[in-house]
Formats: sequence, C-alpha cells, structure tokens
Amino acid sequence: MANAASGMAVHDDCKLKFLELKAKRTYRFIVFKIEEKQKQVIVEKVGEPAQSYEDFAAALPADECRYAVYDFDFVTEENCQKSRIFFIAWSPDTSRVRSKMIYASSKDRFKRELDGIQIELQATDPTEMGLDVIRRRAC
Repeated sequence: MANAASGMAVHDDCKLKFLELKAKRTYRFIVFKIEEKQKQVIVEKVGEPAQSYEDFAAALPADECRYAVYDFDFVTEENCQKSRIFFIAWSPDTSRVRSKMIYASSKDRFKRELDGIQIELQATDPTEMGLDVIRRRAC
C-alpha cells in the first residue's frame, strides 16, 4: 500500500482496478471511498463497460464525498473515436465539513497514484459534472 502525504494510504486494489480501466477497458468507471477508520482509500464500486454516464452519476452518493474515475468515449468532429479518462473529486455541499477536508487534503496524492488521468473535474453538485460538461472538457 502506498502512503499518502495526508496520512491516507491507497489500497493496492485502487491502482490495479485503474490500470484495468486504462489498459484493458474492463470498467466504465470506478468510485473510490476514503475509509476513515483504516485511513485508506478503497474501491467502493466499479461500473461495467456497457454502463452509461447516468449509471455512473447515480453511483455517487448525494451527501458524501468520493473520488471517481470515468472513461468517456466520444466521436470527434472528424469522426474519430476517442476516449478520455476523467478524475472527478465529488464533494457535495451537503457532505460533512470534516469529510470535505479529508478528501481535499488527500486528493493530489491519490491522483498521483493513478497514472494516466487526462482531465480533472471538481464537482459540488450534479450540474458541475453533467454529461454536457464532460463532453465540453473532453474535446
């Protein structure tokens, strides 16, 4: 397990699942959670390749912070199939202040463990990470 500067360790499974998403396209998305008692980031949920963006958005709790990675496929104006890997720091306004602080202080170190992130988003409500925002940032 890698040790984060904030004191949060990163479970090896986080890196393994991310590599599978990046290299093998095994997953559409991964949702990560900080286990405060164990002081580590763990994989909470993975989405199958056939799952939609709506499935991904529904996997994020309305009132708790999470980190997430989403593999976004799109077609360019030149009709080329492309993919971008998004890192999303989900920190809803309704989550606990302590939770927001822990996620904010651990984010950069955790993100460095996931080599291959292309675009980062910070979202405090669903409109900040809507599919229109994802599309705009991907191009």
